[in-house]
Amino acid sequence: MSRRQTLTVDGYYKNLKKIADFVTAAARQAGMDEDEVYAVQMAVDEACTNIIEHAYGGEGRGKIRLTCQPLPNGLQVTIHDQGRPFDPAKVPVLNPNSPAETRSPGGMGLFFIYRLMDRVEFQPSSAGENRLVLVKQRKTQP
Repeated sequence: MSRRQTLTVDGYYKNLKKIADFVTAAARQAGMDEDEVYAVQMAVDEACTNIIEHAYGGEGRGKIRLTCQPLPNGLQVTIHDQGRPFDPAKVPVLNPNSPAETRSPGGMGLFFIYRLMDRVEFQPSSAGENRLVLVKQRKTQP
């Protein structure tokens, strides 16, 4: 993929497959290996699931727009929604070494997104649009 590509879907769980196919193709075209492709897939799936569940409060309440932009050393995926604003600072920090029964609910998906991607930026907009920027860098050049 040598240029930016965009996909817009309605916020339904059934559309997660379409989203996964879209970002998988973009990651492969950006020269990523299978581990890097998987990391992009998982992070985007978690983010979009959270948008449907938390930002929109359920299915069919808004659209999700994804833009994949190739970078010289990887891929940037930007996810837009018009749901409730999200402040990652309000999510308890997950300690993966603590026993599951002592952890606060929530935060595991966000923990994995940060672990899977090289850069994660939440950018709430005053125009009522949330924007999440995810960047994955290639370990090797294609």
